[in-house]
Order: sequence, then structure tokens, then C-alpha cells
Amino acid sequence: MESGCISVHSNIHASHCYSYILIIQASYFTICLLNDLFGTNEILPRKSSSLRQFKDYLFGAFAWPLALNVGVSFWTLMAIDRELVLPKALDPYFPTWLNHVMHTNIVIFIVMEIFTTFRQYPSRKSALTGLGIFMLAYLVWIHIIRHYAGVWVYPILNVLQFGQRIVFFIVILLFCIGLYFIGEFLNNKIWADELRQIKSKRNK
Repeated sequence: MESGCISVHSNIHASHCYSYILIIQASYFTICLLNDLFGTNEILPRKSSSLRQFKDYLFGAFAWPLALNVGVSFWTLMAIDRELVLPKALDPYFPTWLNHVMHTNIVIFIVMEIFTTFRQYPSRKSALTGLGIFMLAYLVWIHIIRHYAGVWVYPILNVLQFGQRIVFFIVILLFCIGLYFIGEFLNNKIWADELRQIKSKRNK
């Protein structure tokens, strides 16, 4: 019974942490709407838009890699052993539809976004710096919760030893960085003609 309570409390904190990812996604699509209303989606706009530049940066540095990271890592662990991420004891409190909102929809919508909306990817230096700072801050926050609440926000951390947790965090960080490069590659392939137009104009 005690372990069940720990799992429930742990996953309540985990849901709280996942909410930050949802906030980033909601913020990105809000910026998209504002850009549609007050900025520009033109490939070669007469005047550069800071709103458009911020939107593109937010996508490349945060929205794309974090959404894919959350979705892929969650469903991979779920397939291996659901008790590592979402114990059955939580089913009455965490319905299937909410699970998909938090871990499936974000992936679907961000993948649709990269195929339907043109953007110029941010520089690798600026994007990876922002992503690295966010991941480090997130890691610190996880340990703050562990220190004050006495539980790990993700059940998988309860079964890992200290060294294994370090490896786990490093793998997640490298995976997230890899997702940035995958997004950059896809964007450059999908929007190759548009990017060539921009490069051609700059070279004139």
C-alpha cells in the first residue's frame, strides 16, 4: 500500500513536470497565431519580423525536440514496462484521453507543423545553447523535488542506481540534441526550394 502511495505521489509530481512541456507547446502555437495576425509567413518578406524570428527559434530550440523527446521516451518506456512511467494504479485518476493529450497529441501536432509551415531554423549555437540551459534547469528542478518531497518525479528513477541515473540523464540529453538535428535536417529537406530562394536573394 505504501509503495502504491509513493507511485501516486511520484506521478502527480511527474504530471506537474510534464505540464511545463505542454506550456512550451501552447506558447509556441500562441506565438504562431500572433505571427499569423501581426507578423508574416512570407518566404521573402519585405521587412523582417522579430515575431517570426522568435517563432522559428522557439520551434527549433524547444517545441520540436522536447515534444518528440517526451512522446518517444514515454511510449518506449510504456512498451517496456508501464510501471516505470504510468502505473496501473493511476488509471482511475489519469484517464487514457488525458494520457494521449500529454504524450501523443504533442507529437502529432509538432510533426504536422514541420510539414505544413515554412521556417528558417535557428543557428545551431543559439538553439543548442537554449535547449541545453532548459534541460539543465529541468534536471535541477527534478532533484529539487526529490530533495523536498522525497520522491522521484518519474518512477523509472526509483529503480535506477546512482550511476545508472547519470547514464539515463546523459542519454536523454543526447537524444534531445539529436532530435534538434533531425528537425533541422527535415526542415532543410522539406523546404529546400524556399531556403534556396532566400539564399539566392542574400547572395545578390
